[in-house]
Amino acid sequence: MSQISCWIIYNGNLPQKKFMDFAQWTAAAAQKKGIRPHIIKNNDLLVMFRNGQSFLAGHLKDEMPDFVLFGDKDIFLARQLETLGIPVFNSADSIEICDNKSHMYQTLATNGILFPKTIIAPKVFGELQDESHYETVIREIRFPMVVKEAYGSFGMQVHLVQNEAELLALMKTLKNTEYVFQEMVASSYGRDVRINIVGGKAVASMLRKSETDFRANVSFGGKTEPYTPTKEQEDLAAACAVAAGTAFAGVDLLFGEDGTPLVCEINSNAHIRSIYECTGIDVADHMMDYILRTIPS
Repeated sequence: MSQISCWIIYNGNLPQKKFMDFAQWTAAAAQKKGIRPHIIKNNDLLVMFRNGQSFLAGHLKDEMPDFVLFGDKDIFLARQLETLGIPVFNSADSIEICDNKSHMYQTLATNGILFPKTIIAPKVFGELQDESHYETVIREIRFPMVVKEAYGSFGMQVHLVQNEAELLALMKTLKNTEYVFQEMVASSYGRDVRINIVGGKAVASMLRKSETDFRANVSFGGKTEPYTPTKEQEDLAAACAVAAGTAFAGVDLLFGEDGTPLVCEINSNAHIRSIYECTGIDVADHMMDYILRTIPS
C-alpha cells in the first residue's frame, strides 16, 4: 500500500514567518501520522483555461496528492483542486465564507447564530459621493462602534470609531473597500476566547486579553492563558463551524453584557502555534486525525 501524500499550500507572496510556520507545523504533524507532506506555494500551481476546459499549470501539475491542506485564501485555486477530485481542507466554499466578513455575518444570521449588531456598508464605486446612510448607522449602532474591513486577519483592518467626525473621515478613507459597521461590546473590551474546532468538536481553547487595545489579538499585544469554555461557548463555536462548512476553524467569541457569548468571527485558516504555546495542545494532530478518518481509504 502506497504512503498517503498531501500538499500543504501557502501563499508565496506572504513571506512573513508565521505563514511558513503554519505550513511547517502542519507538515510535521502529517509526518507523525505517516503522511508524506509537500509544502507548496500557491503561485507554483496556476489555474489555466484552454479549449473550454480548466487545468493546473506548473511543474507540479502531474503529481496529484491524496488530499490538500489549504493554508491560503486563493479560493479559485482551492476550487480547481476540488474540481480535480482532490479532497481540500478547508473547502473553497468555507474559505470564501470566512474570508469576507460581510459574507460570514450574513451566513451566521441565516443560521440564527448570535453576534453583535452589524450593518454591511453599501457598495461604493470609486470615491464615496453619498454618505447619507451614516445617519442610519449611527442611530442603529451608536458610538463607540467598530468598523471592520471585509478582508483582514490578525485583528488588522479593524477600526474603533468614537464619534461622527471619525466615522465620516474613515468612510471617506475606505472609499470602495468592503466593510461592516458593528457595535462595540463594552463587556468584552480587550478580551475574547479563541476556540479551535476540528470535525465539529472543540479541541483547544484560550482566553486572550489586552491591556492596551480593544482587540485581544496576540498580534496587537494580547496575552493568552488556558481557558475552559462553557458548554454554551463550545456549542456556539461548533455551530459556527457547521454554518461555514469548515472542517477546522478558530472561532473567536466575545463576552456579551449579560454573559451570553457572541461570535466575533470565524477563521478558516487559524494559525495554531499560539494556542499550542498556551495550552500544550497541538491542534494539527487533531486535524490530521480528522483528515485520515475522512478521506477515502
